Amino acid sequence: MADQRHSPSSIHDFATWEPLLRLLRADRERRDGGASPGSVRVAGRIREHGWSLDLRRPRPAPGRAVQMEDVQEEHDAAERVQGALADAGIDDVSFAAEIHRTGRVILRLFDPSPAVEPAVGNPHPGALVLVDGAVPEPWRRLPDPVPGAAPAPSADPEALARALRERLPDAIGATEEEIAAAETRLGFALPAELKALYRVTRARWQDHDGDDESQEREAEALGCEPFDLDGLYVADASYRRSTWGIAALEAVDTPPDAAVQGLVGSPGWIVFGVGEGGDPLAVDLTPGPRGHTGQIIMLAREDDTGATLVADSLTDLVLGRLAAEAKPAGPEERRPPIVARVNIGNLKSVEAVAHPGLEVLSIGVWDGAPLSLVPVLGLPRLRTLTAYPGTLADPLEIAGLTGLEFLELGPEDWRVLLDADAVPRGLSAAEIVAHGEWDPLPYVTLANEILALWDRPPIVQTILEGELPAN
Repeated sequence: MADQRHSPSSIHDFATWEPLLRLLRADRERRDGGASPGSVRVAGRIREHGWSLDLRRPRPAPGRAVQMEDVQEEHDAAERVQGALADAGIDDVSFAAEIHRTGRVILRLFDPSPAVEPAVGNPHPGALVLVDGAVPEPWRRLPDPVPGAAPAPSADPEALARALRERLPDAIGATEEEIAAAETRLGFALPAELKALYRVTRARWQDHDGDDESQEREAEALGCEPFDLDGLYVADASYRRSTWGIAALEAVDTPPDAAVQGLVGSPGWIVFGVGEGGDPLAVDLTPGPRGHTGQIIMLAREDDTGATLVADSLTDLVLGRLAAEAKPAGPEERRPPIVARVNIGNLKSVEAVAHPGLEVLSIGVWDGAPLSLVPVLGLPRLRTLTAYPGTLADPLEIAGLTGLEFLELGPEDWRVLLDADAVPRGLSAAEIVAHGEWDPLPYVTLANEILALWDRPPIVQTILEGELPAN
């Protein structure tokens, strides 16, 4: 592990951490029932806008909510560290401290590495990005060509324009120069229906001169809250950001009868406004097998892939002719899952999910005998494996999964692979499962071993020593 002993920054000044360490020591001693061990270990993560601490907050009296004064000491101590982070230009830092009964403290600070994504809710390393700039396969997926895709019969730019002029007689339309400027910025010509819309109203809030009712009438007339030409954007894969630990478990799936491709994003999704719930609406120029070029889709903010068909055309949206809700697939249409979860509450064996189209295998909490990976060896599309600690009969079987790009294992399984020099070298990212354990030191040490195999920047450890008043 890369170590350093001192830095002039206040984040590396023991005095910055002293109030927080006193608080954590007192909490740990209360939880230990007043016993007097030789030392206690505490840990946490401080971020620019929050913190995660191994700390039990005081319970309020029955019928009383937690008040600020109940947690004031914690806030003051954490905000002291946050101020030092801001001064140092650092977004977050993890720490672990060993506090001896005498008051002597060894404090370890773990600075973020550009090759490590931050974890959520604990001080451990998140996903290790082993290949610079790598993103999971769904984020690399481009739209499939759909031969014969065409606009819906209902698409009618002239009818759309007539309807909007009747509803918005005083609207100010965009000039051809303004439309051309938007096309130049985006790098392609706008669809005819979208041009027709902007020729009637350029959808600038300034044109309403502060009249909220006028803006509401425009949104009602269009069936959405429109963006102006400067606000148009393409919802390609970069639109939906996610961490490797979440994104690697996703998969792009477009059934043969789908109207919309199940993509993360598409160069043909032109976002032009938001619907009633605030979700983006887009003109879809790369439809699914049963869709129409120029159909209107909604990109739900809680989803990482796919979109929902709203209307077959922009004309239909404006005229209130919305698409019927898609029906779930019948038994004869169901296909083997490409994302499979084997655990005590779901699928019960690896054999049950093994098929050539499998992309993601996630093995969760398991109360049976450890599982073999032999049934999935050689599957051509398997790219992600996550396994809860203790669920694998032989971690070395992972070496036979030559197409993996993401691997998540517990520390013991990673240790087996490292000692046998069997870590798959085709990986783009990896993660170490940490369940119920707060001390980040062993996870940081293991993470740096894995990073070193790809010559990636390590997590740097800074060691500070100091004294707290003895209890």
